[in-house]
Amino acid sequence: MPALKKVNLSDAFGTFQDAWSPRIGGDINDFQIKLAKLEGSFHWHHHDEEDELFLVIKGTLRMRLRDEDGGDVVLSAGEYLIVPHGVEHCPVAEPACEVLLFERNSTLNTGNLENERTIRDLQRL
Repeated sequence: MPALKKVNLSDAFGTFQDAWSPRIGGDINDFQIKLAKLEGSFHWHHHDEEDELFLVIKGTLRMRLRDEDGGDVVLSAGEYLIVPHGVEHCPVAEPACEVLLFERNSTLNTGNLENERTIRDLQRL
């Protein structure tokens, strides 16, 4: 049996500085807990098969959504939003935030979009 490990989120976020580069914090079956620091705006994208949970740990996150999906949602520390697969979204940190993501281990950070922010091999904490 693997050793059990307690994680302090503040300490974990303190181990890296770069924004928009999620770190794997742990695995739960076919899912992963990822920690990410966000600054400014990301890109509009969607995920064909994966839902995503965004839990704001510190700061404010505006999840931009198309009007037909309900429009923007603003999240503060302690709040989360689940973005279903297929829903186009654009995370915007106002101005910066720390987010815990819970998603399938197959989830690419840029979804259907491949660009300079695409990270295929995430680092582990």
